[in-house]
Amino acid sequence: MSDPDTRSDAEFVTFQAGGQSFSLDITHVREIRRWSAVTPLPHAPKEVLGVMNLRGSVIPIYDLSARFGLGPTAENPRNVVVVAMIENQTVGLLVEAVSEILSVQRSQIQDTPDIRSESTKQSITGVIPIEEGMTRVIDLAAVIQSRGRQAA
Repeated sequence: MSDPDTRSDAEFVTFQAGGQSFSLDITHVREIRRWSAVTPLPHAPKEVLGVMNLRGSVIPIYDLSARFGLGPTAENPRNVVVVAMIENQTVGLLVEAVSEILSVQRSQIQDTPDIRSESTKQSITGVIPIEEGMTRVIDLAAVIQSRGRQAA
Protein backbone atom coordinates (compact mmCIF):
# COMPACT_ATOMS: atom_id res chain seq x y z
CA MET A 1 0.00 0.00 0.00
CA SER A 2 1.41 3.41 -0.96
CA ASP A 3 1.52 6.29 1.47
CA PRO A 4 -0.62 9.15 0.08
CA ASP A 5 1.79 11.70 1.56
CA THR A 6 4.65 10.43 -0.65
CA ARG A 7 2.56 10.65 -3.83
CA SER A 8 3.53 14.12 -4.94
CA ASP A 9 2.95 14.16 -8.67
CA ALA A 10 2.39 17.57 -10.21
CA GLU A 11 1.40 18.54 -13.74
CA PHE A 12 2.58 21.60 -15.59
CA VAL A 13 1.70 23.09 -18.97
CA THR A 14 4.99 23.97 -20.68
CA PHE A 15 5.24 26.68 -23.31
CA GLN A 16 7.73 28.86 -25.16
CA ALA A 17 8.09 32.60 -24.54
CA GLY A 18 11.03 34.62 -25.78
CA GLY A 19 12.58 31.40 -27.11
CA GLN A 20 12.72 30.03 -23.56
CA SER A 21 10.79 27.23 -21.84
CA PHE A 22 8.40 28.14 -19.03
CA SER A 23 5.76 26.13 -17.21
CA LEU A 24 2.65 26.82 -15.19
CA ASP A 25 0.89 24.53 -12.73
CA ILE A 26 -1.98 22.97 -14.68
CA THR A 27 -4.43 23.80 -11.90
CA HIS A 28 -4.19 27.49 -12.94
CA VAL A 29 -4.81 26.85 -16.66
CA ARG A 30 -8.39 27.19 -17.85
CA GLU A 31 -7.89 26.91 -21.62
CA ILE A 32 -5.53 27.51 -24.50
CA ARG A 33 -6.81 29.70 -27.33
CA ARG A 34 -5.54 30.85 -30.68
CA TRP A 35 -4.24 34.37 -30.77
CA SER A 36 -6.77 37.00 -31.81
CA ALA A 37 -6.70 40.78 -31.81
CA VAL A 38 -6.96 42.61 -28.49
CA THR A 39 -8.19 46.06 -27.58
CA PRO A 40 -5.24 48.16 -26.38
CA LEU A 41 -5.57 50.15 -23.15
CA PRO A 42 -4.07 53.63 -22.82
CA HIS A 43 -1.15 53.98 -20.39
CA ALA A 44 -0.89 50.20 -19.88
CA PRO A 45 2.56 48.75 -19.13
CA LYS A 46 4.36 47.57 -22.29
CA GLU A 47 3.79 43.90 -21.41
CA VAL A 48 0.00 44.35 -21.24
CA LEU A 49 -1.14 44.08 -24.84
CA GLY A 50 -4.72 45.00 -24.05
CA VAL A 51 -7.95 43.21 -23.22
CA MET A 52 -9.89 40.40 -24.86
CA ASN A 53 -13.54 39.43 -24.61
CA LEU A 54 -13.73 35.84 -23.40
CA ARG A 55 -17.36 34.69 -23.45
CA GLY A 56 -18.61 37.95 -21.95
CA SER A 57 -15.69 38.53 -19.56
CA VAL A 58 -13.03 41.11 -20.34
CA ILE A 59 -9.57 39.77 -19.47
CA PRO A 60 -6.13 41.42 -19.67
CA ILE A 61 -3.60 39.85 -22.05
CA TYR A 62 0.06 39.86 -21.01
CA ASP A 63 2.94 39.30 -23.43
CA LEU A 64 4.93 36.88 -21.25
CA SER A 65 8.13 37.37 -23.25
CA ALA A 66 7.96 41.16 -22.78
CA ARG A 67 7.04 40.70 -19.11
CA PHE A 68 10.26 38.74 -18.54
CA GLY A 69 12.40 41.28 -20.43
CA LEU A 70 12.93 38.99 -23.44
CA GLY A 71 11.46 41.40 -26.00
CA PRO A 72 7.98 41.45 -27.51
CA THR A 73 6.54 38.26 -28.97
CA ALA A 74 6.86 38.28 -32.77
CA GLU A 75 3.65 37.74 -34.72
CA ASN A 76 3.33 34.10 -35.68
CA PRO A 77 0.32 31.92 -36.56
CA ARG A 78 1.43 29.42 -33.86
CA ASN A 79 1.10 32.03 -31.08
CA VAL A 80 -1.49 31.12 -28.48
CA VAL A 81 -3.03 32.62 -25.37
CA VAL A 82 -2.88 30.56 -22.20
CA VAL A 83 -5.97 31.56 -20.22
CA ALA A 84 -5.21 31.17 -16.54
CA MET A 85 -6.87 31.96 -13.24
CA ILE A 86 -5.26 33.20 -10.05
CA GLU A 87 -7.16 34.34 -6.96
CA ASN A 88 -10.48 34.86 -8.83
CA GLN A 89 -8.75 36.84 -11.60
CA THR A 90 -8.67 35.48 -15.13
CA VAL A 91 -5.78 36.59 -17.35
CA GLY A 92 -4.33 35.65 -20.71
CA LEU A 93 -0.65 35.00 -21.38
CA LEU A 94 0.54 35.40 -24.98
CA VAL A 95 3.16 32.73 -25.69
CA GLU A 96 4.87 31.45 -28.83
CA ALA A 97 3.61 27.88 -28.53
CA VAL A 98 2.45 25.34 -25.98
CA SER A 99 4.87 22.42 -25.80
CA GLU A 100 3.44 19.68 -23.59
CA ILE A 101 1.90 18.62 -20.32
CA LEU A 102 4.72 17.65 -17.98
CA SER A 103 4.11 15.25 -15.07
CA VAL A 104 6.80 15.36 -12.39
CA GLN A 105 7.39 14.50 -8.77
CA ARG A 106 7.48 17.64 -6.62
CA SER A 107 10.97 16.54 -5.52
CA GLN A 108 12.21 17.03 -9.12
CA ILE A 109 11.51 20.77 -8.94
CA GLN A 110 14.76 22.47 -8.03
CA ASP A 111 15.06 25.83 -6.30
CA THR A 112 15.68 28.88 -8.46
CA PRO A 113 19.40 29.67 -8.30
CA ASP A 114 20.29 32.82 -6.36
CA ILE A 115 21.16 35.32 -9.07
CA ARG A 116 20.61 38.43 -6.94
CA SER A 117 17.47 39.41 -8.81
CA GLU A 118 14.40 39.95 -6.63
CA SER A 119 12.04 39.98 -9.63
CA THR A 120 13.39 36.60 -10.78
CA LYS A 121 13.05 35.13 -7.29
CA GLN A 122 9.47 36.38 -7.08
CA SER A 123 8.27 35.26 -10.50
CA ILE A 124 10.21 31.98 -10.96
CA THR A 125 9.53 29.48 -8.17
CA GLY A 126 11.83 26.73 -9.45
CA VAL A 127 13.27 24.88 -12.41
CA ILE A 128 12.55 21.41 -13.73
CA PRO A 129 15.19 19.46 -15.70
CA ILE A 130 13.76 18.22 -19.00
CA GLU A 131 15.35 16.51 -22.02
CA GLU A 132 15.91 19.81 -23.85
CA GLY A 133 17.46 21.53 -20.82
CA MET A 134 15.31 23.18 -18.16
CA THR A 135 11.88 24.72 -17.86
CA ARG A 136 11.17 27.49 -15.40
CA VAL A 137 8.12 27.25 -13.13
CA ILE A 138 6.38 30.61 -13.00
CA ASP A 139 4.45 32.05 -10.07
CA LEU A 140 1.44 33.49 -11.88
CA ALA A 141 0.46 35.81 -9.02
CA ALA A 142 3.94 37.36 -8.94
CA VAL A 143 4.06 37.74 -12.73
CA ILE A 144 0.70 39.47 -12.90
CA GLN A 145 0.73 41.49 -9.68
CA SER A 146 4.35 42.40 -9.02
CA ARG A 147 4.14 45.80 -10.73
CA GLY A 148 1.32 46.94 -8.49
CA ARG A 149 2.77 45.48 -5.30
CA GLN A 150 5.54 47.40 -3.63
CA ALA A 151 7.29 46.60 -0.37
CA ALA A 152 5.82 48.65 2.46
